[in-house]
Amino acid sequence: MKLNSKRELKSWGKSLMIAFGVVFFVRTFLFAPYIVEGASMEPTLHNQEKIFVNKLNFTDSFSRGEIVIIKGKEVNYVKRIIGLPGDTILMRNDNLFINGELVKEPYLLQNLKLAKEIGSQRLTGDFGPITVPKDKYFVMGDNRLKSKDSRNGLGYFTKNQFVGQSEFVVYPFSNIRETE
Repeated sequence: MKLNSKRELKSWGKSLMIAFGVVFFVRTFLFAPYIVEGASMEPTLHNQEKIFVNKLNFTDSFSRGEIVIIKGKEVNYVKRIIGLPGDTILMRNDNLFINGELVKEPYLLQNLKLAKEIGSQRLTGDFGPITVPKDKYFVMGDNRLKSKDSRNGLGYFTKNQFVGQSEFVVYPFSNIRETE
């Protein structure tokens, strides 16, 4: 009986080590939870929501419109990629132009309506044209009135500063959804 108990204990220990190893690998290289802090991405993401971040397919190419987690100097940021390397960005009258073409931003509709209701003239102040430097990315929050981003202090980011892409909200359970 003693021999069987040692063998069983060793087997359980081995199983636990493998499980911890798999969890460590998945969390480090594939997926990770992240807590949204602040209102800069509202209404897309809300303060204190927990999101799942995909690290797997996030090493080579990035697309305009993706919601990304960015490693800052002291804190991480959740922002939307607006400009890719070499893009020329211009904002006029709440209209975003990239490389001279109007870009539709459907994720801003609710905030545009709210800005008008509270008497703000614009959701996004005019700026540009600016050209995104080589190997850099320009990001903004969806809540343009309350977002610190590439326009106002954070500057440009390199792909090495991107931690991953937001995939879906996992908490609170009543708000589980994909992020857009």
